[in-house]
Amino acid sequence: MPESPERPVATAARVYDYMLGGTHNSAVDREAAAHMVRSFPLAAVGARYNREFLGRVVRFLTGAGVRQFLDLGSGIPTVGNVHEIAQAEAPGARVVYVDYERDAVELGQRILSDNPDATALLADLREPDAVLGSPEVTGLLDFSRPVAVLMISVLHFVPDDAQALDLVRRYLSRLTSGSYFALSHLVRAEGRAGSLQRETSHVYNSTVAENLAIREPGQIAAFFAGLELVEPGLVAVPDWRPDDPDYVPDEEDVPRRVGLAGVGRVP
Repeated sequence: MPESPERPVATAARVYDYMLGGTHNSAVDREAAAHMVRSFPLAAVGARYNREFLGRVVRFLTGAGVRQFLDLGSGIPTVGNVHEIAQAEAPGARVVYVDYERDAVELGQRILSDNPDATALLADLREPDAVLGSPEVTGLLDFSRPVAVLMISVLHFVPDDAQALDLVRRYLSRLTSGSYFALSHLVRAEGRAGSLQRETSHVYNSTVAENLAIREPGQIAAFFAGLELVEPGLVAVPDWRPDDPDYVPDEEDVPRRVGLAGVGRVP
């Protein structure tokens, strides 16, 4: 008898795309997302918080004079991605997206085929030498000038703490003064938020190819060692420089309590 084909596995990029209202996902990704939402009904809100944080970061960085971006673990390009924001603010800004999911990268390459200042690279962020030495990166980014390295909602997919810290150090070691590092990361929550978080991560880790590593605040702060933290420092994701001048943090907002975000400048 012929062997039964393996059941498709949901991937982080496509689940995230679905959470953001995108169309580049399959039934298995939507099923995994539905499981997550049943465990953590506001999971899609958390995804939106991360996307909005990315937009605020890119606008801040272009305002600070940065014109080069390395987006690690970028996922599937959706509305409001780095090149759209950066090049609207600063025409000629250069962007390299990096992801290890072939469909995400191939889609990105099609979207960017007429954009000489942006490209997508098929590579694993856990191999910084291969990423930094690739023709895509060396052809677009000049590391003798400021570069922004973005790790938005991706480093928690590197479960080994020592490896995650080493990866950040290796990328940052290539950056010149005036460069930036932006990060958002799942943080261990307490109380009801913590219970929902643990249930959601269990569901996620049993249905999606990439597992989640939820870290303590001190572990996340360690990624910024040696950098100058940009105000307001390491805070809840929606609290980082909100666009609304009247924004007031909602302590009852569960998605707000499960992620931290920050931006550091290379002195």
